[in-house]
Amino acid sequence: MQDIFGQALADQFNGIKSNKLWINNKYGKKEEMPLNVYFRSAHDMPDLESLALNLCKGRVLDIGAGAGSHALLLQQQGFDISAMDISHLAVDIMKRRGVKHAFEGDIFNYSDDKYDTLILMMNGIGLCGTLGQFKVFLNHARFLLNAGGQLIFDSSDIAYLYNGKPPVGAGYYGELDYQYVYKGKKSDWFKWLYIDLNTLTKIALEENWTVDLKFDDGYDQYLVILTPIV
Repeated sequence: MQDIFGQALADQFNGIKSNKLWINNKYGKKEEMPLNVYFRSAHDMPDLESLALNLCKGRVLDIGAGAGSHALLLQQQGFDISAMDISHLAVDIMKRRGVKHAFEGDIFNYSDDKYDTLILMMNGIGLCGTLGQFKVFLNHARFLLNAGGQLIFDSSDIAYLYNGKPPVGAGYYGELDYQYVYKGKKSDWFKWLYIDLNTLTKIALEENWTVDLKFDDGYDQYLVILTPIV
């Protein structure tokens, strides 16, 4: 897949802001993805993300780190933080912004080190794509964590897209299809997962993880810490 997202980030970082990054979907109109949110300072972080960073401990791996804003804040706080992204352009941006340990990689193929905290922000858990792959991710995350380690991420219940009555019988409603569009170029279609809290809790328990709800905005977005059951 072309690194269209990475190119959009790179243009934003380099001050080229005349183009917009769009996301096509299969449930409605295309949506603009604002690029400035990937370059936020601590002052601009929403409460959910600030809380997530405060919950980190020990050695941290920021998965799907994008432009590295969360990794930079953790680094400034003295954490031993590594940041990974599948986009080589995003990794280059992180290094240029000052992230000391940034590297390109696919989390599903990564097994080089172990950590005390795995964190995925801005619905980064969506990279799983499907509920089945989420289960695969949980098994792999267990391998990447030291004893007593934790997995931190946020997600959303997108039943609101269906007026609170998501379709049944056609796969899980939170498995969405997206496509990036930037400067007239289109990426391949890809799956992105939004998982409601009840479904998450059920799967986590089946896969022997505890779920600790840390933030719920009262509508659809939440933050959790998952811990492997030994």
